[in-house]
Amino acid sequence: MSATTDTKQYPVMHTEAEWRKLLSPEQFHIMREHGTERPGSCALNHEKRAGTFYCAGCGQKLFAAKKKFESGTGWPSFNDPEPGAVESSTDNSYFMTRTEVHCSRCGSHLGHVFEDGPPPTGLRYCINGVAMNFKPE
Repeated sequence: MSATTDTKQYPVMHTEAEWRKLLSPEQFHIMREHGTERPGSCALNHEKRAGTFYCAGCGQKLFAAKKKFESGTGWPSFNDPEPGAVESSTDNSYFMTRTEVHCSRCGSHLGHVFEDGPPPTGLRYCINGVAMNFKPE
């Protein structure tokens, strides 16, 4: 975890052992250790139904399906999160500087946000599919 998400107190917090029980090994690696799923590997990348995407760690509503778009990157992409659902921090891993996105309720790593998205926000929230659950309308 980054220093920001390591020290901040969140409304939903668990010990490492509790997170390991709650999440699959892949989810734990991505959400608690800042991993990344293989591009194109998650079915949520192809989800096109009306509904809502929720944090797999705490159930917080993250993105409305109508904000999802096809970015061609291999990860689910959105141009606008639900108000207050995500927070960001600076990620300096892999010899580059990116903006990490994490759940504001439990601090779990979700992905990154880039400034190459469509109007009206111009943002692309590139989110690991295994970090979310989808509930259709």
